[in-house]
Amino acid sequence: MEIVGIVIAVFVVILVIFLWATYNGLVTLRNRVEEAWSDITVQLKRRLDLIPNLVESVKGYAKHEKEVFENVTKARAATLDAKGVKETAEAENQFESALKSLFAVSEAYPQLRASENFQQLQAELVDTEDKIQASRRFYNGGVRDLNTKIEVFPNNIFAGMFGFAKKEFFELDEAEQAKAEKPVDVKF
Repeated sequence: MEIVGIVIAVFVVILVIFLWATYNGLVTLRNRVEEAWSDITVQLKRRLDLIPNLVESVKGYAKHEKEVFENVTKARAATLDAKGVKETAEAENQFESALKSLFAVSEAYPQLRASENFQQLQAELVDTEDKIQASRRFYNGGVRDLNTKIEVFPNNIFAGMFGFAKKEFFELDEAEQAKAEKPVDVKF
C-alpha cells in the first residue's frame, strides 16, 4: 500500500512539473510573438512616417503623376487603419506595390535621383524595409514555434485549457504574392 502511495505521489509531482513547464513555455512563446508583432508595428510606423516626405520630394519633380501619389496616400492610410495580422499584411502588400510605382516614377527624373534629400529618404526607406523584413521573419518564426508547441501532443490538451490559441503568420496570400512579384509597369 505504501509503494502505491509513493508511485501516485511521484506521478502527481511529475504531472505538476510537466504542466508548469508547458504553461511557462507557452507563455514565453506567446510573449515572443507579441514582442515580434510590436517590432513590426514600430517599423511600419517608421516607414509610414517617411512616406509623406518622400512623396513631397517626388511631387516637386513629377507634378503630372497625380495618380501615383494618390495611390501611395491611399495605401498608407489603409496600412495605418489595418487591424490584426491578416488585415495588416494585406494593406502592407498594397502599400509596397504603390511604393514600387513611386520609385518607378522617380527613375524617370534624373534630377530627382540626384537630389540629396531624395537619396537620404530612399536610403532610410531601404533600411526600414530591411528591418521590416527581419521583423516579419522573427515574428513568423515565433508564430511557428508557438503554433507547434500548441499543436503537439500532449501540449495540445493543456494549451486549450490554459487559453492559448494559434496565431496567424504575417504572409502574402497567393494573389498578393503574384502581384508583389510582378514588375511595375510605368507608362508616360
